[in-house]
Amino acid sequence: MPASLARPVSRPLNLWVCLGVPAVVALALVLLELTSLDMALASYFYDSASGEFIGKHSYFLENILHDRAKQLVIAFSVFAILGLIASFFVARLKPFKRELGCLVLSLALATSFVTPIKAVTAVQCPWSLKEFGGKETYSELLSPRPATDKPGRCWPGGHAATGFTLFALFFVLRDRRPRVARYALAFAFTLGTVFSVGRMMQGAHFFSHNLWTAIFCWLICLGSYYYVLYRPASAVEGASASTNTKGLPVEG
Repeated sequence: MPASLARPVSRPLNLWVCLGVPAVVALALVLLELTSLDMALASYFYDSASGEFIGKHSYFLENILHDRAKQLVIAFSVFAILGLIASFFVARLKPFKRELGCLVLSLALATSFVTPIKAVTAVQCPWSLKEFGGKETYSELLSPRPATDKPGRCWPGGHAATGFTLFALFFVLRDRRPRVARYALAFAFTLGTVFSVGRMMQGAHFFSHNLWTAIFCWLICLGSYYYVLYRPASAVEGASASTNTKGLPVEG
């Protein structure tokens, strides 16, 4: 197998940074619940004169940035699955089987976790709250939910996950194409942010909802990479040494 196609040794992974930064952000979000920042940002996108969020009837935000963009990411996921299946049969794709497997696993986990958590947490959307023309009562993330006939389904942000799930590209490309991986990271973060702001303009989510989504997606993609692709030099050297000692006579 050509050296360029051989599975590369992974660059060192600083788990203190990869796990520490999300942990600090998560702590900041918990403390954010003690402030009114979420409500203040939501108010910025709310037009009290019309009693609606400024993006509620936006064709671009709903049909393009929400529906069509989601369909594109779904199409990308389908191609990733097809690529993984093909890697078992197509010689040119076989060297990338693990990368494709990691990509599919990351995409699947980073999009499927949202709906179950929404059902458990029952957090209301901004557009459902009394402060923004709705009928529901606001409650902090960690506080009990007020009694209601219509439990919320807004934490974490689902559409934001459509963008942030592409963090998977960064990890999949990290060892083979480091420079392209950095571009992929910037693209995923930008896309997730754009999706997040779009939904905030429509009143679908608070700021913190989307930031929590980014944390979850990052950790899921990191975990998938760590267990499927991460191959540090120490592990490779240990495996090589073990292989070289097989068959050698034992002195005694």
